[in-house]
Amino acid sequence: MRAVIAGASGFLGTHLTQHLRAQGHEVVHLVRRPAQSSLESRWDPYADDIDQAVVDRADVVVNLAGVNIAGNPHSKSRAEAVLTSRVATTRALADAIAAAPRPPAFLAGNGISYYGDHGADVLTESSDSRGDAMLTRVTREWQSATTTAEQAGARVCILRTSPVMDRRSSPLRELRRLFQLGLGARLGSGEQYFPMISLRDWVASVSFLAGSDDVSGAFNLCCPRTPTNAEFTRALADAVHRPAFLVAPAPVLKVAAGRMAPELLGSVNSRPAALERAGYDFADEDVTAVLASGLA
Repeated sequence: MRAVIAGASGFLGTHLTQHLRAQGHEVVHLVRRPAQSSLESRWDPYADDIDQAVVDRADVVVNLAGVNIAGNPHSKSRAEAVLTSRVATTRALADAIAAAPRPPAFLAGNGISYYGDHGADVLTESSDSRGDAMLTRVTREWQSATTTAEQAGARVCILRTSPVMDRRSSPLRELRRLFQLGLGARLGSGEQYFPMISLRDWVASVSFLAGSDDVSGAFNLCCPRTPTNAEFTRALADAVHRPAFLVAPAPVLKVAAGRMAPELLGSVNSRPAALERAGYDFADEDVTAVLASGLA
């Protein structure tokens, strides 16, 4: 299989590349600087500059590009960059895929924030998108940018990714330090559902979708049993052998977290129904297993 990956230098892209190459697949990275080998191809998604031949030869194109959501939650320019970087890269790749004589599959990065706050309701890929939180609005436009590829007949998989729990990356890297210092805290009531996935399940599920020629549509990349924030807090405290009696009040979080407050206080009780229906078998099914894998 020939795979082309945008955003390959990031944490998820690095691990996906390693996994695919270990399986014997050819992986080409789209980079914003001059290419340094045959395994790289320069592109500029903001100038509609991409080597069409690289896309034409691909079996699958994966987009993981986008400005990191971490940063000043009160910054309007940061929020605009988060949106623009995702939509522009997705649209540029979708257009290139549509122009290919044989359109490759498109695995388009996205976020579990698509659903918005649904309380305790169980959410599958057929559930609606609700509310106008920043990342919810971003994911809608992000998904819409794949339209040209889908209209051209490409197999499109929308990767609605939940927070990937690994000690080497956000958010678990920072949370682990806080909890080890005894500063772990429940967020608000703690009753809100908090989806997550282990790194090994994220990588394996994306690889599974890349190689599954008969599946398409949206996919929730989250563990099968989504914990509440209170359950997550207890599980992480137990995993690092520290107490976690503190509470971060919701009114304080709303002020401090700004545009990101809905991600901390909103409830997304998601299930990976489409992945399971397609035949993917999770290694880490609940919060305890996800954290054990992430902290190992």
